[in-house]
Amino acid sequence: MMKIGLVSDNHSYMSERVLDLLQGCDEIWHAGDIGDNATTDQLKTIAPLIGVYGNIDGTEIRSEFPENQIFEREGLKIFMTHIGGYPGKYTARVKKLIQEHRPDVFICGHSHILKVMKDDRNNLLHMNPGAFGQYGFHTVRTFLRFDLAKGKITNLEVVELGKRGEIVGDERQ
Repeated sequence: MMKIGLVSDNHSYMSERVLDLLQGCDEIWHAGDIGDNATTDQLKTIAPLIGVYGNIDGTEIRSEFPENQIFEREGLKIFMTHIGGYPGKYTARVKKLIQEHRPDVFICGHSHILKVMKDDRNNLLHMNPGAFGQYGFHTVRTFLRFDLAKGKITNLEVVELGKRGEIVGDERQ
């Protein structure tokens, strides 16, 4: 069994609270719009990091992270990219890659809108963790935590960090 922290769209923002809430994860997956290496350096102190670059990421991030990640964990094939759409509205590029690789789970970011839904047409689970950063049009900052074991996702949890622009509790930048 593995515990996964799934984050996206922090746009260089990081806080001690986010780092605390990711403690105990076996891996952290980042669906893009990271911003800078200071962010990834902090995440890597908690757990191994698998990520993709997003549309705001410059050459520093793009040299470390690819556009797409396709990998297997605990009997599940994962496909992660930053801009992908959602069931019935995938980008042409993503639709082709889903058909080619047949993942069990498709992960993207970009929209800043948390969404977890079954895609019956492609027989996969679509996941977008929303955004945990302070920049963007989202109103509530979010990410996901879940367990992977024997080909299943269990204990899926939405972590809400408060409203964008709001500092919650002992949250510090």
